Amino acid sequence: VQLQASGGGFVRVGGSMRLSCEASGITGASYIMAWYRQAPGKERELVANVRSWGPTTVVDSVKGRFDISRDNDKPSIHLQMNDLKPEDTAVYYCNIRESPDSVVRYRYHEVWGQGTQVTVSS
Repeated sequence: VQLQASGGGFVRVGGSMRLSCEASGITGASYIMAWYRQAPGKERELVANVRSWGPTTVVDSVKGRFDISRDNDKPSIHLQMNDLKPEDTAVYYCNIRESPDSVVRYRYHEVWGQGTQVTVSS
């Protein structure tokens, strides 16, 4: 599996930005595609994910400002980030867990995309 991310850069406080990630070479029966982020000096954290069998998740810390959507045809995911704050500044990473099972639970292969920098400043 390969991941191709797009988006990122500099944005003013209160602005919006959209990150996209397209996967190629998926062969598993199920997958979870996600966006993680890592701020300087902090651990990498989940931001949002989508599951090939349906459910999506947006973590509480960004809920109401961030939204995740998908295009199953490609497949790809899009992270719409609104009302951005300085604390959203981080390197954002696309991630996929691909499984031969009907849902991703115990057996999966994981791939990380190259990170993209998002900088929010006034």
